[in-house]
This record gives sequence, C-alpha cells and structure tokens, in this order.
Amino acid sequence: MKRSMLPPLLATLITVALQGCSNSTPTAAIERKVLLQSSTSWDSTPYTHYPYAEPELSVLKLKIPANTQLPWHTHAMPNAAYILSGELTIESKDSGQIRRVRQGEAVAEMVNITHRGVTGDEPVELVVFYAGSEGIPLAE
Repeated sequence: MKRSMLPPLLATLITVALQGCSNSTPTAAIERKVLLQSSTSWDSTPYTHYPYAEPELSVLKLKIPANTQLPWHTHAMPNAAYILSGELTIESKDSGQIRRVRQGEAVAEMVNITHRGVTGDEPVELVVFYAGSEGIPLAE
C-alpha cells in the first residue's frame, strides 16, 4: 500500500514555519499579589449593593498633608484605597471604631457610614478606586 507523502511533508512545513514564530527568549513571569478582596468595609459592614445606575469607575491619587483631619463624610458606593506612603487613621463617627492603614496596605472603605481620615506627622499619599455611577458624588 502506497502512503501519501503529503502528511509528513505538511508536518515538516508546519514545524519549520512555527520555528520562525517561536520566541527564543522566555517571557518574564508575571507577579500577582491580591492587595484587597472583600465583601465588607474595614469595620466588617457588608456591602449590600451598588448604586442603581450605569457604572462609572473613578481612580484618584490623593496627597493629604501631615497633621490633617479630613471632614466627616460618607460614600454612596463601594471603594478601596491603597496607601502609597505615610499612615492614615480612619475613624467611624457612629461606632467610634478606629483603624490605621500604613504604606503598602489596602483598605475597603465604608459605604453610607460617616467617617474621616486623620494623618499623623507625615503626609499621606494614596490611590482610591471608586465603583460608582455617573452623577453620584464620590463623597458627601
């Protein structure tokens, strides 16, 4: 029985063609570290829902001077902060709970609970991610 040469020839051609496409330099491994994954805010209050509107994501980089007491405020949507430098003390007005967040840490913010941040002797730089909706203020 005579065998066709097409399959081995086709296999050879495919192998040669793919060799030109291969990357001889191995790619660097991607490092992944989960900074925060939570369904509750830092005081253990569960997130119940998002605002009922079209989604709008906001990412802010904030610099808060040393020895600053932010005004009491609330957020209508879930958000999280990552501290780039410094240390921020977060206070809940109603419960009196306090949490310190330091450089390299992330915190899940409170929703519809009055709170504020207070810096110490060093300024604080942070990035805040808001999962909100168009027209809804990030803080009130």
